[in-house]
Amino acid sequence: MAEVVVDAGAVERRALVTGVSSGIGAAIAARLLADGWSVWGLSRSAPAAPLGDHPGLRWIPVDLMDAAALGAALAALPPVGALVHAAGILRVGRLGGLPADDARAMWRLHVEAATQLVEHTVPTMPDGGRVVLIGSRTSDGSAGRSQYAASKAALVGMARSWAIELAERGIMVNVVAPGATDTPMLADPNRAGVQPKRPPIGRFVKPEEVAGLTAFLLSHAAGSLTGQRIVVCGGASLV
Repeated sequence: MAEVVVDAGAVERRALVTGVSSGIGAAIAARLLADGWSVWGLSRSAPAAPLGDHPGLRWIPVDLMDAAALGAALAALPPVGALVHAAGILRVGRLGGLPADDARAMWRLHVEAATQLVEHTVPTMPDGGRVVLIGSRTSDGSAGRSQYAASKAALVGMARSWAIELAERGIMVNVVAPGATDTPMLADPNRAGVQPKRPPIGRFVKPEEVAGLTAFLLSHAAGSLTGQRIVVCGGASLV
């Protein structure tokens, strides 16, 4: 049998991005494609044009809430040089009415799926690879969002732990934590009881701004930045 030769350069510029159908995930995929990366995208729904028509994007339909389906999708992927877990959901609720099913759904997508993604990709990721998890400023705690905050806070603990474990390989692991971002999630009826406030800059964060920071974290210039939670909130955390 002929030896399989892996192009290390191609692997280094290949990224796996979740949640590419819309919002932050779509913006990150578009930015990486513009920067010359090839992108494998995972989401339930197909990304819209022009992102969905880009020749550098390979989209795999999968429900990340389904561990078995995600495992099958990951088994079909080639090695990647970067992983960005951007898929997320928000469910709100106050004490006295916290739905257990909502907590389980957010934990599955934000924590368990993140673990499954990292466990699969990191063993074949080249040294110097990158992992970025999209967290939330809300992980500090917010009235009406306790279950969401818990799942996003867990990302920070995992990222810092993985950053230490992977430091010798030069694999950087970080969390980008946006504040209220102008995505379809803002209009999600599941958050009707808790509405975001505009930050001091007078507008919500743009998905492209989160994508720009993510692209930097995947670059060589971020080669010593690891185990950090970087907040993008338009000054909301200053108030």
